[in-house]
Amino acid sequence: MNIREEAHRLVDALKEDSTWDDLLYEIYIRQMVETGIKDLDEGRVHDSDAIRAQFNLSKQ
Repeated sequence: MNIREEAHRLVDALKEDSTWDDLLYEIYIRQMVETGIKDLDEGRVHDSDAIRAQFNLSKQ
């Protein structure tokens, strides 16, 4: 799906009383998901236990 088709899908999925902020939020979430998938595909991931150890954090 190209970006125009995806943008139309996002707009079509909005409620009738949605605001510009609602649309921007949906676009932001979509962008973050795509960035995360790209990072995963390119091996840029870290184990949560390693991150906790790096920052001296305990499990909650």
